[in-house]
Amino acid sequence: MGDGVVGERRQLINVAYRLLGSLAEAEDAVQEAYARWYALPPSRRDEIASPGAWLTTVTGRICLDVLGSARARRERYVGAWLPDPLPGRAGRPHGTSGDPADQLVLDESVTMAFLVVLETMTPAERVAFVLHDVFRYPFAEVAGVLDRTPAACKQLAASARRRVRTGAPAPAGGQAETVRRVKEAWEAKDIAALVDLLDPAAVMTADGGGLAGAALRPVEGGPHIARYMAGIAEKAPGLALLERPVNGTPGLVARRAGTVLTVAAFDLAADGRVARIWVIRNPEKLRVWAGDGAPSPR
Repeated sequence: MGDGVVGERRQLINVAYRLLGSLAEAEDAVQEAYARWYALPPSRRDEIASPGAWLTTVTGRICLDVLGSARARRERYVGAWLPDPLPGRAGRPHGTSGDPADQLVLDESVTMAFLVVLETMTPAERVAFVLHDVFRYPFAEVAGVLDRTPAACKQLAASARRRVRTGAPAPAGGQAETVRRVKEAWEAKDIAALVDLLDPAAVMTADGGGLAGAALRPVEGGPHIARYMAGIAEKAPGLALLERPVNGTPGLVARRAGTVLTVAAFDLAADGRVARIWVIRNPEKLRVWAGDGAPSPR
């Protein structure tokens, strides 16, 4: 089969990111799957009818192990843990670089709202749901990853499905307009305008990872969030707010002196007001955003 398997990398990165919510962990899982492939004797590789299916199964199993150990690591994490935010590809040719972020297909299964729901699932539920419902792998193949019967995998996917919110996402045009108004009110430190844009029961969750200042607990309620945002604006002179796609939907990026310090993703309620804000400030999760105005730190 030779190096034809290299062409599978993009699909594997897409699967692993949705399973793990972390670009670095997804890349490591895929690298490990390839290492196992190349460690096979050539005669064994020749016997494998579908290298892509083999690599998907192995990547899925590696991700399942990572998800199992991630729970303990995230309990030790400082503050809330949020998935890695993905930039859009404005100005970058699609899929031409070796950067895993450039390999990712930005669809509704990578929105921050969707990934946060995936985090509530058990590892087995998440693997069954992502492989079957998102990537359309048959339950017979999912069973090979989870080492369970196809019927058991079907039950896991059904259980996961119940956790996924059924409400249709806000149209991108509506979200872009709302995010623009949030940006303008935030820059003006206009608390009343922010309160009007926020759902009364809105929740803002921040991820600083102990490496950047961030609220350790979610900020709940539109008025509380509005005052918190206005307070940050007061303390952050020289911060430039930019409208940028985050995980494929309209979001905001805060930059100072060319360095991205904060990425914010939004989810809207049915009436078009902001229901959820996810704020990622952990610099380790923002490395992929370095091209948005600064040389890469790596």
